[in-house]
Amino acid sequence: MGIIRKLASQTAIYGISSIFGRFLNYLLVPLYTYHFSAAEYGVVSEFYAYAGFFSVLLLFGFETGYFRFRDKQATGRDVAYSTALLFVVLVNLGFLLLIVVINPRLSALLHYSNHPEYVLWFAIILTLDAIAAIPFARLRAENKALRFAGIKITEILVNVLLSLFFIVYCPKIYAENSYPWIARIYDPAIGVGYIFIANLIASILKFLLLAPQLIGLVWGFDKGLFGRMIRYSLPMVVIGFAGIINEMLDRVLLKYLLPYDFQTNMKMLGIYSACYKLSIVMSLFIQAFRYAAEPFFFAYADQKDARRIYADVLRIFVIFCVFIFLLVTLFIDFFKYFVGDEFRAGLEVVPILLLANLCLGIYVNLSIWYKLTDHTLMGAFVSLAGAVLTVVLNVWWIPLFGYAGSAWATLVCYASMALVSYLLGRKYYPVDYDVKRVIGYIGLGIGLYFLQEQLRIYPENKPWLSGGELLLIYSLVIALFESRKKTLPAAN
Repeated sequence: MGIIRKLASQTAIYGISSIFGRFLNYLLVPLYTYHFSAAEYGVVSEFYAYAGFFSVLLLFGFETGYFRFRDKQATGRDVAYSTALLFVVLVNLGFLLLIVVINPRLSALLHYSNHPEYVLWFAIILTLDAIAAIPFARLRAENKALRFAGIKITEILVNVLLSLFFIVYCPKIYAENSYPWIARIYDPAIGVGYIFIANLIASILKFLLLAPQLIGLVWGFDKGLFGRMIRYSLPMVVIGFAGIINEMLDRVLLKYLLPYDFQTNMKMLGIYSACYKLSIVMSLFIQAFRYAAEPFFFAYADQKDARRIYADVLRIFVIFCVFIFLLVTLFIDFFKYFVGDEFRAGLEVVPILLLANLCLGIYVNLSIWYKLTDHTLMGAFVSLAGAVLTVVLNVWWIPLFGYAGSAWATLVCYASMALVSYLLGRKYYPVDYDVKRVIGYIGLGIGLYFLQEQLRIYPENKPWLSGGELLLIYSLVIALFESRKKTLPAAN
């Protein structure tokens, strides 16, 4: 289990930056939902949904491509890095120039002709973030997790502090008119635009902190290596884009498919997006795991016990994810205060979205089969099938069930992708996953959640007390079964 402890330590370091940083961002949710209306928050959600799509397109899968080829060619790791970095820089500078040219028409098309600056600000943010992804990948590959974490936390701290400054401090001082200088840096008409401004300044600072890694451009560009990298990486774009469709498309479609007027649709979008944030604890763990696991899976692939380790990783991963699911759902009476009162109408979708993220995490584990066997194109087809399913189910279910239809579509999509990936993995890269135990742990978590919902019926029940008892039951059951696993053969 030593190698798993090493992976856990790396996950912990990435997790500290991710969880601490995202927790600070998580605290911005009540800031936004208590200061802006649901319709205004819908604007923010829509732009960040678009940002998700472009963050994949502008990176061209070269983050994973760099991991794959940094040790696979004779010219050296530095040339692999500079080849990936130079390509991403040129692509993103071209993208930014294009947005500058078409911004007036694009803003009108998105119904933001009164705020074309929103589109330009986001284009700059996307450009800086995409270029920064390659230096961050190098830090991960070189196990410089502390520097990685430090830059990430700094970026998020700046974003949080600037958000507080523009959304809380500036309006108060402006209203009191006690400091005339405030009018030179604050305009109430910008409104939610200050969320974007804070993000933009934080992205610029992050880019500057990564300057030492950007000198990688001087190591040259290998055309032959670039050809191999792009053939490997382009399917990853399809996979990533399909993943963003599964994760973000609902927030784009709700604006157009909900059966209400435009303003009400934006309000519903804001409610759904805010409640989606309540599943952030699961997302944080999955993201931290992803940062540590991707280079780990590649580096450990040649070891004779690799497949056994991968099976153990999935089982332990599911144990933690189910714990997170229970933590949020059993204590939803506390978590609900992270969003404003207007947004709590959508709490019903939180358990569904948590289970959806759990299935996504399982898929992340199972996806090693196509990454380690270079079947990235086949992996792309799995992701595309999931994306098609997402589109069909959202178009079908949103008009019928509202934003709850989007939540169920997300769960069905991720569960289907995990199942298909498991079946394909058995053929191309067989791993003896403990399927019965994994399903049993998930079933236990769902059962305890429904038991808590039944207990809520009784007026004398204290949800915080019954929630703690049920969480303890889960922990004891897991401890019992995991201790037995040390002495018994794994289930097939």
